[in-house]
Amino acid sequence: MPLTPQARAIVEAAGAAFPKLGTEVLDAAEARRLLAARPAPVIDPIPVAEVWDRLIPGPPGTPEIRVRVYRPAAAVQPPPIVIFCHGGGFVICSLDSHDRFCRAMAVGAEAIVVSVDYRQAPEHRFPAAAEDAYAALRWVADHAESLGGDPACLVVAGDSAGGNLAAVTTLMARDRGGPEIARQLLLYPMLDPACATASYRDNADGYFTTAAHLRWYWRQYLGSHDGADPYANPLTADLAGLPPAHIVTAEFDPLRDEGEDYGQRLRRAGVPAAIHRCDGMFHGFLSMADDLPEAVRANTATYEVVRAAHAERRS
Repeated sequence: MPLTPQARAIVEAAGAAFPKLGTEVLDAAEARRLLAARPAPVIDPIPVAEVWDRLIPGPPGTPEIRVRVYRPAAAVQPPPIVIFCHGGGFVICSLDSHDRFCRAMAVGAEAIVVSVDYRQAPEHRFPAAAEDAYAALRWVADHAESLGGDPACLVVAGDSAGGNLAAVTTLMARDRGGPEIARQLLLYPMLDPACATASYRDNADGYFTTAAHLRWYWRQYLGSHDGADPYANPLTADLAGLPPAHIVTAEFDPLRDEGEDYGQRLRRAGVPAAIHRCDGMFHGFLSMADDLPEAVRANTATYEVVRAAHAERRS
């Protein structure tokens, strides 16, 4: 199906305002400056019981990591904890860009959400972001009770590049002896630096996030690295023994095929994986629930995965 009329309007407006990364804008600092100069929408924040920032230890020999913790007003006690990594191609976006998304997740999933301010490329290339995400998971597992959450129900989640970090975090947790993860939520994940699938060709331009954007992001993150490491490209990993996955893709997204391929590979490895393609949608649509009913439905299904995982652990 084509883009829905509401989606088409958003894509055209967002695409016109977004820097032409990888073609006209090649410097990461300039990209961030251009994005920061855009007028911010005036909208009331989604209310939650508490929000606070704090610094936690990073990987050995690195700076502390900032995280933002969201506590819902109503939840089964103690609530599950979602460790969330924001998207932005490993280069842009922040705790602030995904603040509304995390608030909605805390309320909808009835979960404590810990959003991770991982180090960004190209100043900090692979594997800095992945190691920060894993360090945050370890810290949350060690402090789950003091956060007021359920240490038996840790969920990792991320959108786009954050989906890569969520997937990689599950690999690291398996390979390094924990912590145990109940679910992985991969929201149109950015997984394969080859950028060579059919959806890259079919959705290269005209749907907000372009193939040129994504190739530029990968160059910033990997530098001279070939991207074959499973902690960069989870499609190269042995996937046995990972937690169940909930994967959301969008029909008109260059990343569609690799997310769906990853879900199929998980299934072949014996890992339960639900793959939900959202027809008529584009990369980033889940953050636009104020305007897109398709985003509301997809987000609601994702929140239900967290609640179901929590009920399963408590039964």
